[in-house]
Parts: sequence; structure tokens; C-alpha cells
Amino acid sequence: MLPNIREHSFRVMEVARFLGEALAKAGFDLFLPLVTAGALLHDLGKTPCLGTLTNHAELGAGILEELGYPHVAQVVREHVHLDGNILDPRPLREAEIVNYADKRVLHDAVVTLTVRFADLKVRYGRTPEALARIQATEVKSRVLEEKIFAPLQLSPLDLLRVNGERGNGAQCAH
Repeated sequence: MLPNIREHSFRVMEVARFLGEALAKAGFDLFLPLVTAGALLHDLGKTPCLGTLTNHAELGAGILEELGYPHVAQVVREHVHLDGNILDPRPLREAEIVNYADKRVLHDAVVTLTVRFADLKVRYGRTPEALARIQATEVKSRVLEEKIFAPLQLSPLDLLRVNGERGNGAQCAH
């Protein structure tokens, strides 16, 4: 894993852990070690996929499945796009926390969804189809943000505090 992707992954883990702990305190049934592991490993497949058309979420999930970690693999698989067919009766799942945390980290800094998606549109929105996919993901991320923060006495801006928890890492392309 490239150092910049590692730094991004550490920051995503910090955001996911922060949210997971807050939600657990609010009474949500979440397995926090799964949140932490899934967030830390969410870009496991990113480096080998750079410059290719290979889906890095699927590659990372496949590696974890082969190693015998199917639950972590599912979190990694869903970190880009959530699987709407998961039959889980809980109001929030670990994969949702990691998916959202990843959407809040630009390189190695916690940012707002507005800042994150503006960057994604510039870097990856080169075609009308790509831009439409990014915009659809942004809408879903905003809905998820409301779902996550509704039961908490925190606001999305409170996540910006996580920026002070680690030293300045390298910038990454995510």
C-alpha cells in the first residue's frame, strides 16, 4: 500500500471509530472492531488497481475473503457503494459507517461532504456518466449523513475535530 493511501486509511479509521463509538453510546448495535478493521483495510486493493479499470473495493474484498475474513470483506466491498440488498434489521450497519467515513476524508484530512464531492467531481467526473454517478453517490451520502447524525448530539462539523488526532500525513489520491 502506498504511504499516502495508508495515511488516508488511518484517517478514515479514526473517523469511523469516532462515529462508531458515539453511535454505540447512543445504543446502536455495532461491532466496533469490525468498524475499525473495515475502515483501516477499506483501500487494501487500491494500490494494485491504480491505472487500471479493476474495482479496488472488489479486489480488497476478495483478498480478505481468501484470508478468511468475510465480514471485513463485506465492509470493504461496500466502502464505495452500499449494497442495498443486505438484509440486516439493524438501523445502521458497520459498512454504512465506513462508507460514510471514507466520504468525509479527502487525502488525509477530514472535510465536509461538499468539499469531498467537489474534489471527486474535478478528479473523476470527466464524462457526463461519471459525473452523474458521483452526483448520485453524493445524494446517497447526504441521506446517510442524516441517518447517522439524527440520533447523536453531534453535527457533521464535529468530525472536523478528528483532524487533530494524527500528525500530518502524506497527501493521497483517493
